[in-house]
Amino acid sequence: MPKTSKITSATNMSRRALLGAAGLGAAGLGAASLSAVSVVGATSALAADHHHGRPMPPAPTRPEVAFYGRSQAGIANPPPAHLQFAAIDTTVTSRPALIGLMKDLTQGAARLTSALPVGKTGAVNGPADVAPEDTGEALDLPSAGLTITFGFGPELFTSQSKGDRFGLANMQPAGLQQFPIFKGDELVAGRIGGDICIQACADDAQVAMHAVRNLMRIAGTRAKVRWTQAGFNRAASLSNVTTTPRNLFGFRDGTNNLNTNDRAAMDEFVWAKFSDGAAWMDGGSYLAVRQIRMLIVDWDDSVLEEQEDVLGRTKSGGAPLSGGTEFTTPDFSKLAAGGKPAIAPDSHLALAHPQNNGGVRILRRAFNYANSDDASGAADVGLFFMSYQRDLSRQFVALQRQLSESDLLNEYIRHTASAAFAVPPGTSPGGYIGETLLA
Repeated sequence: MPKTSKITSATNMSRRALLGAAGLGAAGLGAASLSAVSVVGATSALAADHHHGRPMPPAPTRPEVAFYGRSQAGIANPPPAHLQFAAIDTTVTSRPALIGLMKDLTQGAARLTSALPVGKTGAVNGPADVAPEDTGEALDLPSAGLTITFGFGPELFTSQSKGDRFGLANMQPAGLQQFPIFKGDELVAGRIGGDICIQACADDAQVAMHAVRNLMRIAGTRAKVRWTQAGFNRAASLSNVTTTPRNLFGFRDGTNNLNTNDRAAMDEFVWAKFSDGAAWMDGGSYLAVRQIRMLIVDWDDSVLEEQEDVLGRTKSGGAPLSGGTEFTTPDFSKLAAGGKPAIAPDSHLALAHPQNNGGVRILRRAFNYANSDDASGAADVGLFFMSYQRDLSRQFVALQRQLSESDLLNEYIRHTASAAFAVPPGTSPGGYIGETLLA
């Protein structure tokens, strides 16, 4: 896209208006309403008390989260401070071998979420002349609320290159397909899809990283990494901060996300049902993954009025531009001075709000990310967006299409990674994740 000139408050003209005058199209946003992203935060194991010269006690982290249950953990749990996400490809070619892989990964995940080392001898109790079973960087650390969630991509069922290698083609849910290329997508080769995903979330970055690292060691030659991403959220030490977190654009975000304590809403919008067509998914959910790069230099150079118009909310307190407070229901019919709508019809708020998309909702579970600068020196930062929903086509894809066409935010973002996964129900001791599909 050609570089446009900066906008200053003196001109009182938006970058959007300049782009429109020049006949330039905006890059597309998806259903990634930035509703679950949180402010930059960092955790520390031990903070120094410089006044007294003594170490302060560590910040509290979440208690252990049960691995076993009807649904997998890591969906309805509040997003913690850190994410390690991996999309992997399996190299095995038979269903028994795939079952063996999932059994081993399940057993490993159950131990990891209980802050136990993997394997029979762990990191330090094996023979001195043999490589340890556990890598050891989580020794002495608590579980930090670790959750590990597995999902199956469409290519595990069938693909053009590998066919129906596991005999699962007739079990593939109708809506589990790689997403179409949406308007404005700039997907990076190698960061699309995956046979299996591992989502590890914890209040400690080292605990989350240890989990994915050791699960891949358990997999060994049976799987290889296709792509990964680390993410961060508000630090556990900031638990006394109760305001809605702000995203990397500086706006409060998460105002209108689903309440996971609302059982009726979760049943309607998140949890898959036996009657939906894929009986083995009963109690599971479907995961949409999109990496959204934020063009922060362009955004930071835009005037405050422009930023608020794009999002449809005030930057100070997050209230809709139609008035009220952060949690006031937006009034999309209200007019501002001059007769224009107070909330622009193509603002992010207007297009993403259930009032304007047939009542469809999704459960957002997103993290900020900050990668190394790209080859041109531009910052690669933004939102690693994940959402859980009962029906990918009816919910996520429908929202993505609507937003990709006209969302004002598209000028300031690029979608660079994309994947869809069926997240099967949970399991009980002695069982394994995916048993309802593979057994």
